[in-house]
Amino acid sequence: MKPWLLAIALLTAMISAATAAEPTQSLLNELVQPHLSVSDKASEGLPQRQAGTLYDDGSALFTLEELKDGSQALADLTLPDDEPAADVPLALNDKVNHFITFFQTRGRGTYALWLSRSTRYLPMMKEILRKEGLPDELVYMAMIESGFQLHARSWANAVGPWQFMSATGRRYSLRIDQWVDERKDPVKATMAAAMYLKDLYGMFNNDWYLAAAGYNAGENKIFRAIDKYDTSDFWELSKGSYLKRETKEYVPKLLAAAIIAKDPARYGFTEIATVPVVEYDTVTVKGRTDLELVARLTGTTYQSIKELNPALRHWCTPPNYPDYELKIPKGTKARFEQGLASIPAEQHFSEKNLYSRYTATRKDSLKQLARRFGSSAGELAELNGLGTKDRIAGRTLIIPVKQSVNFAQEGRREPAKMEAAAAQYYTVRKGDTLHSLSRRFKVPVKVLAAWNNLKHAVALKPGKRLVVAKTEKNASTKG
Repeated sequence: MKPWLLAIALLTAMISAATAAEPTQSLLNELVQPHLSVSDKASEGLPQRQAGTLYDDGSALFTLEELKDGSQALADLTLPDDEPAADVPLALNDKVNHFITFFQTRGRGTYALWLSRSTRYLPMMKEILRKEGLPDELVYMAMIESGFQLHARSWANAVGPWQFMSATGRRYSLRIDQWVDERKDPVKATMAAAMYLKDLYGMFNNDWYLAAAGYNAGENKIFRAIDKYDTSDFWELSKGSYLKRETKEYVPKLLAAAIIAKDPARYGFTEIATVPVVEYDTVTVKGRTDLELVARLTGTTYQSIKELNPALRHWCTPPNYPDYELKIPKGTKARFEQGLASIPAEQHFSEKNLYSRYTATRKDSLKQLARRFGSSAGELAELNGLGTKDRIAGRTLIIPVKQSVNFAQEGRREPAKMEAAAAQYYTVRKGDTLHSLSRRFKVPVKVLAAWNNLKHAVALKPGKRLVVAKTEKNASTKG
């Protein structure tokens, strides 16, 4: 087997309005999803927005203040063993050279911006990877995944610097609900990515190239490719038609990005602006607390507090999330704790109305929607700049959301039984072989072997428990 994969990605700079408007976004989309058309996306079986239903993902809820100041619109930018793991081999071939040239020419502006942003989170990310026994090069995956944007969101709804799908994020203990999305937290998302990459590295017999491909396409997709072509050489797999072009290009793209990042001047990137590392204090808040209050007590702005806490979706810390760890400006911890203690607990938080969006059908009218959502035709008309008798078919409307929060569950982790359902086990009986179990459970032999860290020719000992199925929980970080 040839040596493998990949150097990977720098995490993400704090998002601002200026970042959201940058002209390189279309290029970033091309790099992340360069060859998928609209029909390709639909064929993936991804959920599509349907008229006549509220936008029900957590990020779709907002206050009117968030809508007016643009923070809701900018909340998600649309894109693109315990032994230390071996370093990622930085192979140099025609495919890698193609992307090195691309980053030096057409993609130069975007890549320079990525390098600049990377300086903010590189030390933290490398430290996390080292603690998990992983090579530093993996840090460059976030470069390709998100361009270091904490609020990046792909067309497939992968979110954050490491572009986790919600199922995969929850699998690695990231909280995702309408109040918090820890896929956007640079520290927690990097820790989750490290765990996922470590698992992939083990699944693919310590092959970083296959691990990276699995991160992009999902581990089961790569296992099926290995079984189909009877090879575990990524470059050989990429010659076939089974893997999508995006996955075939993912490894050489990552290698190219990492090679340049290790010696930017050699490749013509000599004047890269650095972004200072974010410094902050961490405080624990007992209950929901307004970020406006936090800003006032720390002598900064609401926007600064939001930038320090990108995982927070709204104007306050989440409900039913005791001892929430909040980041505040460096050097303000004592001032904040003293100030907060002097304010009655009931004044730490003020309730606000939440809103969502709704695409009207041909049969809808403002009066019907008002009855359906517990509002009035006049309120809906005012919210959307309409007359009460205007036709609304096909329009996307702002709708007040009543009793949208289950305060008994918000902020809590997924039940443990959901995590346990990810794998199904079978106890080996006399006469069982990997091939017989492969036929019985309709799982390729190589997948069974990888799931259970077995060699293909190994004899199975009766009584041994084997993983024979895994729930398809959208293992791909990008769909």
